[in-house]
Amino acid sequence: MGSFSIWHWLIVLLIVVMVFGTKKLKNIGSDLGGAVKGFKDGMKEGGTKAEDSAAPAAPAAQVANQPAAEKTTIDVEAKSKS
Repeated sequence: MGSFSIWHWLIVLLIVVMVFGTKKLKNIGSDLGGAVKGFKDGMKEGGTKAEDSAAPAAPAAQVANQPAAEKTTIDVEAKSKS
């Protein structure tokens, strides 16, 4: 009941290739790689924006100066499923 041997993994890989096909697996791999690259780029950009301390102060002042007439409250009633 240990881990699977190399032969088990080769059989699983063969079945996956037969079910999905090599072209679809190639597309999935490239999409996944692009998503990981985009995530890493986003993390790098997020780190540089956090270092700028002067930029976040300006939007807070704009929100505080809004007139009370523009602020609205939406009253809703939740209904339970029966």
